Formats: sequence, structure tokens, C-alpha cells
Amino acid sequence: MIPPIIIAAAGRGTRMKELAQATPKHLIEVKAKPFLYYLLFHIYKAGLKRVIIVTGHLSAEFDKFIKLYNAEFPGLQVVNQYEAVGQEKYGSLMPLLAVRNIIQSEPFLVVNGDHLYSVRDLDVFRQVNQDYNYIAATTVDDPTKFGTLVTDSDSLLVRIDEKVPEPVTNLINAGLYRFTPEILSAADEVTISPRGEYEITDAITALAQQKKVKIVSLQDYWLDFGRPEDIAVAESIIDNNYKT
Repeated sequence: MIPPIIIAAAGRGTRMKELAQATPKHLIEVKAKPFLYYLLFHIYKAGLKRVIIVTGHLSAEFDKFIKLYNAEFPGLQVVNQYEAVGQEKYGSLMPLLAVRNIIQSEPFLVVNGDHLYSVRDLDVFRQVNQDYNYIAATTVDDPTKFGTLVTDSDSLLVRIDEKVPEPVTNLINAGLYRFTPEILSAADEVTISPRGEYEITDAITALAQQKKVKIVSLQDYWLDFGRPEDIAVAESIIDNNYKT
């Protein structure tokens, strides 16, 4: 069975500054279409057509997006994180908790809604062995801005070091995951982090300690669409990789 994929799109996008004041950063226009369009385009081309978008900030804008693009992306489901789990708790774990009653007992994917991936890399995550949990990895020149992934010789995750000043590796968390339902039990044990958030990486770390998380390195491009200057990068990726 094709696994569902959850797109985490509840964040405020503060690094996008004034561009995200009235528009969610996931819907900022890139080459005449909202950024999220391009992520969905490749998700659907990879055969992942059970899509749940978790919204929060400016959620009504996502409703407009879905009405506009429903013909191209049929069956999109939206869950409002604020309605599902409230606004008292914040962090990357909350979209997962918002959809737990929908997911229940099947494997599923989670992807950050402000990232771009190739069809090939998304397809790998659709098909990987269901016995493990998986986290996408890529390398960057400056890993201090990201969570770095420490692995063993069998590609099993040992730990995640969050934005440390002297990382031991330049292999980083690329924001794409495939989980077994056991991630939900691990999520229940997560407590608030030093950053004041509930973080999905803490649940992943708990499973990594049981040797249940593997790393899959991305084969193609990756973009974290977080700052105004990333718009030009996104345009270049789209020019070279998006064909209808």
C-alpha cells in the first residue's frame, strides 16, 4: 500500500521577514506559482497521492491554495494543527501529533513543507524497507546551521546534534522522514527541549537508541526555503528540474 505523506506547514516563517507577514512562507510565489506547488508536483509524480497538509499560521490561505489547485492535486487533506492540538505547545513534533488519529497503525512519510526534493529521492522513501524508520540526509558546507547526523558503519543513526558550533560531520537532517507507527509511542515521551519546543528529532533519537533508524542520503538536489535569498535558488532548481 502507498504510504500517506504529511506535509508540515504550520510555521510562521519568520526568517522570510515581511514576505511571510500576510502569506505563509510555503505559499510565497516562485516563478508565478506558490512554493508549495513545486513540492506537491514532485510528491504526486513520485506516486505519493495520500497527502495531508498540516497548517496553522494563516491557515485560510492554504484553503484558497487547495481550491485553486485541486484539479492538479486531487484528494488533498488539510488538518489545522491549532485546532487539533492547540497553540500552547510548539515545535516540529506537533504536526505529527495533529494527525496521529488519521495515521494510526500504518507506515507514513513526513516532509517539511518548505523544502524541495527530486522525484527520485521521494520515490526512494516511498519504497524503502518497512522494518526501519528513515531520515533523509545531505551534506552542506556549513553544518552549524542544521541538525547533524552521526551514524555508524551500517548507516544506523547514532544521534542528532542540533546546531552545534563544532559538528563532527557535515551530514545534516534534510527534513524528509519515513516512520513506522512506533514513532507515535516515542512522541508521547518527548518533553520540552532547551529551545522551548517539542521536537521531532527527540522522538527520532529515542528510536535511534534502539537501533531502529537508518540514514538515506539524498541523490539529487535539496533546498531549505527559509530566507528571501532562497527564492533565486528555488527559481534555478525549478528551471532545471520541473517539467510538466
